[in-house]
Amino acid sequence: MPPETTPPEATPVPPPAVHASRIGTLALRERFRDDYLARHDPIADERMLWRAQSVRHLVHLTPGQRILELGCGEMRFTRRLVQVSRGENPIVAATFRTDLSAASAAIVPGPVERVRLKALPGALADRQFDCVVALDMLDARDCAAVLAGIHDLLAPGGQIVFFESNPWNPWLRLKRLVRRYSGGDTRSLLSRPHLYELLSEVGFIRVFAVYTDFVYAPLTPRLIWLLRNLSIIAENARGLRRFAGTILVHAQKPPRLRSRPSRPLSDHPGLTGAVSIVIPCHNEEMNIGPLIDRLLELYGDYIHEIVPVDDNSRDGTAPILARYAAADNRVRPVYRKPPNGVGRALGDGYRAATGSWVLSMDCDFQHLLPEIRDMFDHAARGAPVVVGSRFSRHSVLLNYPFLKILSNRSFHVLAQLVMRRRFRDVTNNLKLMRRDVVERLRLTAPGFGANAETGLQPMLMGYPITEVPISWINRSFDMGSSSFYLFRVGGGYAGILWNLLRARAFGAGPYAGLRGIASRGPAEAGPAAAPESRTT
Repeated sequence: MPPETTPPEATPVPPPAVHASRIGTLALRERFRDDYLARHDPIADERMLWRAQSVRHLVHLTPGQRILELGCGEMRFTRRLVQVSRGENPIVAATFRTDLSAASAAIVPGPVERVRLKALPGALADRQFDCVVALDMLDARDCAAVLAGIHDLLAPGGQIVFFESNPWNPWLRLKRLVRRYSGGDTRSLLSRPHLYELLSEVGFIRVFAVYTDFVYAPLTPRLIWLLRNLSIIAENARGLRRFAGTILVHAQKPPRLRSRPSRPLSDHPGLTGAVSIVIPCHNEEMNIGPLIDRLLELYGDYIHEIVPVDDNSRDGTAPILARYAAADNRVRPVYRKPPNGVGRALGDGYRAATGSWVLSMDCDFQHLLPEIRDMFDHAARGAPVVVGSRFSRHSVLLNYPFLKILSNRSFHVLAQLVMRRRFRDVTNNLKLMRRDVVERLRLTAPGFGANAETGLQPMLMGYPITEVPISWINRSFDMGSSSFYLFRVGGGYAGILWNLLRARAFGAGPYAGLRGIASRGPAEAGPAAAPESRTT
């Protein structure tokens, strides 16, 4: 027998480059999109800003994460990405077109590098990115190969966010039928099920594709304004989804859990050591630890104290809070006695808070903590009340139950009529308020209705309200379940509207005396009132 030999180590085989004909298809898609934006889209710049905000919210972008934009073209989208990322994220803007000059890249500020790709990954073969974004670049003829190349360019845990034309949109189908005979639109579009299938086959996880963007030509300016305000309802209504202009595609390269850059986001010296964070907790053992860790990591310089309020949890929430309190004296839990209730927990937390500013939030907000930076920016500029808005034009709302959307929007329409003011979302428990505002609140709702009171009472007092767009993505399987029940809390919200109307019209009811109190001296305002049924 011949002597045994050790086989040579296998030489890694580089991933195959996307064929030149596919690069030609990508270049055609890029050129078609740029021409459409320039000639047919009356709100192209606003649309690019909305999509850039969507990327930021979906990825929960933090400084230093690397972004690759495929098919940057004339760099309309690139400029908006730089804007929403504050110039803190290196961006590689890749084009497949050969007819573009370098002049357009020179006018884009920030850390942007433009490259021309003759293959995929081509010149980017040795690089990896935390996020890959693209607008209308996936073609059914070669999508699988392009997605495989993108998968190789992503760092472990990296994410993609694509915006693709919806082939089921009746208006688009009519236009494409007309153009088929003129050769104007040669794209081969993918449906949502097809996108799901391809992304899963390539190896992506956390795949979702949602219908979005109901504002497109040939709408008149008046109709554009109307549909921009109704788009969130349309996106979540089964019968209306087919009229969406765009499919928003998200996917992640494994693993699901990944490390993030840990640069602190405390930018304003005036807020140093000034913020108390109040967090109602009921059976939140899966969420409270990661939330506290991330708060201290990103905003440790701001934090005067973290006040988690254990609302009679039956799981391991209380022992976890005790461990954090023993390790860091800024974590100061409050342990409640029955009865339970978000409003009761908020009231106890507000009374325990001693910082100059009070930030209230839910336990499942750890993923959107980078977005809270915008709220601190407004507070540093003097805004007394800043609210995280889920229903702003630049918000991202995913997996939100349709009945809750209708209920929320109906409540806000009625609240605007009562208050005679315009606002979008003041019932979210993500609010940053100056201490004097918190001290004047009169919370009466024992449950979720308190979130409406903390948003509407400052208006009644005369404080200006600043809304900041945020993302809202329903809890995933590893975050537990919410205790919100729509029909149970509906009566409480109706009672709040009635109390507002009584206070505004007659100076009566539990909110009596709050109207215009912001203009009075601090001595004339009493402490925040507890819900009537509170026991401690």
